[in-house]
Amino acid sequence: MSAKIEAWKTLKSEMVFEHKWYKLRRDHVELPNGLELDDYFVSVRPNVVVTFPLTADNQVIFVRQYKHAAGEILIELPAGVIDEGETLPMEAAKRELLEETGYASDNAELLLEVIDNPTKDTNKMYYFLLRDVEKVADQNLDVSENIEVLTIPLEEVEAKIMAGEIKVSGTVALCMLALRKLEAEKQII
Repeated sequence: MSAKIEAWKTLKSEMVFEHKWYKLRRDHVELPNGLELDDYFVSVRPNVVVTFPLTADNQVIFVRQYKHAAGEILIELPAGVIDEGETLPMEAAKRELLEETGYASDNAELLLEVIDNPTKDTNKMYYFLLRDVEKVADQNLDVSENIEVLTIPLEEVEAKIMAGEIKVSGTVALCMLALRKLEAEKQII
């Protein structure tokens, strides 16, 4: 017989650190068994969009950039936070793709909404497949961004993941979802 799963009760919650780029909340919680934890820390993070941009000739647009927390230069799919005032994740997905790469498409589809790290983070991630993307502008990067745009043939994406060349979790997850969908549609050769 499996145990009944119940939500924790939040007895008190306070923001202990609040900065433009990072917010940390300390919760005092009561577990279903009565145990209280007065130091459960939660990162309050904005929701994120990740895009899988595919050209008409089956090239996937990736970005390559330095990621300081990892201390590495990594290959990822174009992604970013949903800005304040953006009500639809799809708006943010199209904006991030255009800003980071200069590519755009009106053919966008939400593949999945996922929870990033439910133990410690509050945000969701929205995975989008954008088809028939075309280069329409130059990059429009933030002052802290230095992004190289890469094109990788669709049929090489999975091999690059398996070889560890593409290893950021959100990118890997969306790539595998998109590849599965495209394979089901017989778009992959």
